[in-house]
Amino acid sequence: MRKYHFIRVLSLALFLMCSFSCSSDLNFDQANDLKLTPVIEGNLSYFDVPATAFVADDGSAYHWDSDDQNFDVFRDKYFNSYLQKADFHFEITNTISRAFLLSIVLLDDNSNALTTIAFDIPAYSASANNVVTRTEVFENVRLDLLKRARKMRFLVVMKSGTALNQNSTGNLVLRSSATVYLEI
Repeated sequence: MRKYHFIRVLSLALFLMCSFSCSSDLNFDQANDLKLTPVIEGNLSYFDVPATAFVADDGSAYHWDSDDQNFDVFRDKYFNSYLQKADFHFEITNTISRAFLLSIVLLDDNSNALTTIAFDIPAYSASANNVVTRTEVFENVRLDLLKRARKMRFLVVMKSGTALNQNSTGNLVLRSSATVYLEI
């Protein structure tokens, strides 16, 4: 009989505990406050131009410029609306015994210049490679210009110095990457 009483009391206690459990209303509106902030890194552009590319067939030195490079990552309206900031990282190595001026021009659909990023690249000396590094940050008004960019143009101008010929050695190398910050 004691065992029967004990089981009845225990069952009644468990029933009462389950009947009066704690609960609260669930707030599914919290999902509207969710913000994702991914950071994406990727290669932007690369070139490796030998010194001989700056010498014409007749042996005279000339300026070099590349074709326009398509830059249509900002055509996507959703990507544009989420983009908060972009950092472009540049590294230029010069092993040519001549100084250069490199200009990177961002162009719109009609090939109008939106912004220009210029680099003064010193001539190579035998003691060490000349490496120029820089980070360009695009925020606010500058970010709006970047969103309109559709092409990139690279212009390389040789500064005065030692004459180059078909036997000249060295290279002008550009490595660049981008870090974009989104908020979804």
